[in-house]
Amino acid sequence: MRRRAGVGAIQKQRLEREKYKEKGSEIQENQFQQMCKQLEVFRENLEDFATKHKNEIKKNAQFRRQFQEMCAAIGVDPLASGKGFWSVLGIGDFYYELGVQIVEVCLATNYKNGGLITLDELRSKLIAARGKAKKHQDITNEDLLAAVKKLRIFGNGFTVIPIGKGKWLVQSVPGELNLDQTLVLQKASALGTAWVSVSILTGDLRWNETRAQNALNHMVQEGLAWVDTQDPSETLYWFPSMFGECASA
Repeated sequence: MRRRAGVGAIQKQRLEREKYKEKGSEIQENQFQQMCKQLEVFRENLEDFATKHKNEIKKNAQFRRQFQEMCAAIGVDPLASGKGFWSVLGIGDFYYELGVQIVEVCLATNYKNGGLITLDELRSKLIAARGKAKKHQDITNEDLLAAVKKLRIFGNGFTVIPIGKGKWLVQSVPGELNLDQTLVLQKASALGTAWVSVSILTGDLRWNETRAQNALNHMVQEGLAWVDTQDPSETLYWFPSMFGECASA
């Protein structure tokens, strides 16, 4: 019969395991400290970079996007920093000004589109309102998405709705669209017509008539869709928020 390990051997094995565990924890702690030091160096270099190129960041869309990517890589959000270096630097001022202008455009068009506007149309209206100077023209959809994101602090009155690859709707009225209503908007965008019908929803989305009609009726009640009874075959439901998108398609 094999001899069982003695008490001393068992204790020795336990001590060795504890030593390995302690050594592993020590290595992990050292690696963590080194990473923290590297991130701090990156942060300091980023602050120096932002100080030197402050005006370029505000005026040049490409430069601004690359700067935001650098910030995100080390977990810095200059737009969310209300104190300290980033506040003094004023990086967020550009987006604050843009956010105010977004609110103005949305309020001016709510009566027509029910509080929904495509990101492309919003950008076109902002460029027209901001003036002809290049620094005013040089705003991107990424800038608009970042500014709208900051407007969420006012509640669910401002949100972004994806309606297809690279396509967005900005909602500027309280209340959230449910899944069916979002699918209806996505279908209208995909068709490029700015309108849908019950037959389209039942045929393409495999819905029954009751589900399709309920979704459309709610959108009409909220002012998001207009009813068109001129077609002799069936009622069409138009979305004024997509008129500009479909006209340019």
